[in-house]
Amino acid sequence: MQLHASQQARAGLGRRPRAAPGAAAPRPAGASRLGRSRTACVAAALRAGAGGSSFVGGSSGWGAAVAARLRGAGPRRSAGGGAPVRAPPCMCGIIGISKVAEGGGGVNVELYEGLLMLQHRGQDSAGMVTTDWAKFVEFKDNGLVKDVFGDKRAMEKLKGHVGIGHVRYPTAGSSSAQEAQPFFVNSPLGIYLIHNGNLTNTDALRDLLESSSSFFNRHLKTDSDSEVLLNIFADEIHRAHQRFVQTNATADPNDHKTDFVLEAGEATMNLLQGAYSCICLVKGVGLVAFRDPHGIRPLSIGRRPAADGGGTEWAVASEDCAFGPIAFERVRDVQPGEMVIITPDGQLVSKQCVPGSLNPCIFEYIYLSRPDSVLNDISVYNFQLRLGTRLARKIKERGWDIDVVVPVPDGSRPAAIEVSHELALPYREGLVKNRYVGRTFIMPDQRMREMSVRRKLNAMPAVFEGKAVLLIDDSIVRGTTMAQIVDMVRRAGAKKVYLASSAPPVRFPNVYGVDMPNRKEFVADGLTEEQVCEVLRADGLVYQDVDDLLAVGAELNPSITRFDAACFDGHYVTGDVDAAYLEELESSGRGAKRTRAGRKTSLVGAR
Repeated sequence: MQLHASQQARAGLGRRPRAAPGAAAPRPAGASRLGRSRTACVAAALRAGAGGSSFVGGSSGWGAAVAARLRGAGPRRSAGGGAPVRAPPCMCGIIGISKVAEGGGGVNVELYEGLLMLQHRGQDSAGMVTTDWAKFVEFKDNGLVKDVFGDKRAMEKLKGHVGIGHVRYPTAGSSSAQEAQPFFVNSPLGIYLIHNGNLTNTDALRDLLESSSSFFNRHLKTDSDSEVLLNIFADEIHRAHQRFVQTNATADPNDHKTDFVLEAGEATMNLLQGAYSCICLVKGVGLVAFRDPHGIRPLSIGRRPAADGGGTEWAVASEDCAFGPIAFERVRDVQPGEMVIITPDGQLVSKQCVPGSLNPCIFEYIYLSRPDSVLNDISVYNFQLRLGTRLARKIKERGWDIDVVVPVPDGSRPAAIEVSHELALPYREGLVKNRYVGRTFIMPDQRMREMSVRRKLNAMPAVFEGKAVLLIDDSIVRGTTMAQIVDMVRRAGAKKVYLASSAPPVRFPNVYGVDMPNRKEFVADGLTEEQVCEVLRADGLVYQDVDDLLAVGAELNPSITRFDAACFDGHYVTGDVDAAYLEELESSGRGAKRTRAGRKTSLVGAR
């Protein structure tokens, strides 16, 4: 499909040529990368639209003034100065279900069950929208799924046979229910959107939307990149509609709504940078799902026969573990750069909007996803087992005298089982988890994380007393949990505490939708393995090698030629993240005031 001239230029704004892995994009001395991107974005849009229709991407005399004002501008700042305005990205869980209209029943209960299976991806807020395609019904609030939707009256109002649901995890500054998803725009058509990931050119896109280069000079209510994404998508649907009307005088545009959405998907993906897996409800079109050209965040498709045998019902979710309780069978993943539409009559329409290359986030397999999920044709459980096999080889080289292998629940169990097997050592469950406490990694601030650790785990003297213990964890990010666990295990009587991490040391920010924005908060930042061991007050520490980590992924799916392992190796797959971007990220509201936790976390006196 050929892009309109103004669309081609605008597309070039969003997706710059890829930089070499790990390389920083060239930039003028003293220039802000984010500011340059925003200026170029608006200026190029203005140039592209000169002499054309303002609704299709054109401009008028204000163009030069806007471009001049933005030229050399830095990143968007808060009203009182200081940090750039950028809402914290959230690791999220998303699900959409499309049932048959007749005899299929309501979708609300099945969305609820699916969100429960995705609760590990977010515990801060939950939201749901259902529809019968005549009316949308929305409900969202802060809290766990069971609490947000625990009121029977709220569930009863969520009528309809098609719907989407979202869970979000807390990050500093994003606890408002207004930031909870789904987001909505009433024009064109009526669109609800949920999003997992993070855009890296949000400020440039926001300026484009708030300028007259946008179809309607759109007003945004929040600092969320998800709201920006939704409005970019809506803007492009408007443009597709206008192009059609201008070139097809006799045809009815109402017969081409699906074409407009697919065309808008292509234009939107050419404007966006970063990570995004999205599900939308578009009135008159259907349930729409799409994924960024790198496939950084997961998105799976499931199906099942309708209850009465009359047709097929579909589901799309962050992880296919959500399909089990509601009897959907995994079909495949949404491909990088692909848009999928489930029409109101249950047909699946697909288009490869832009070329894609699968580069999934490897941290999904280590920590974020459930072990019973299959992502990009890789079993998370098998991935973690193989990490254990490779980790055991490194442990053997240390020559430690170990009595027992103990996992830090829950994510490290597969690796610990394999380490135990390879080392021919007993495996024991020595840390009892309180399952009614949230995950500390996704707590919004350091003080809450430290308090939560003490409520979360309890060490059993029956396992640890008089033993040299090898603790296996899936990853050590800030050190909050591990530093306190070492203290707990010593208090329970262990004579030696050795640590092994299935993941390499985290040394770089995650910019694609996980709350790891500041290198200074990572326990491994600027430290050697021996120094980290001292900070955590262990008797020995071993990390997985990055090469071994990547090799496991390649073994399990050889078709993936590159994973995003940026938090370990600093190579960002989108090619648009440079040192200036990371510096601004770390000084912004999301990364500011973050500190390394392990140095000050202790339950007992220094040894």
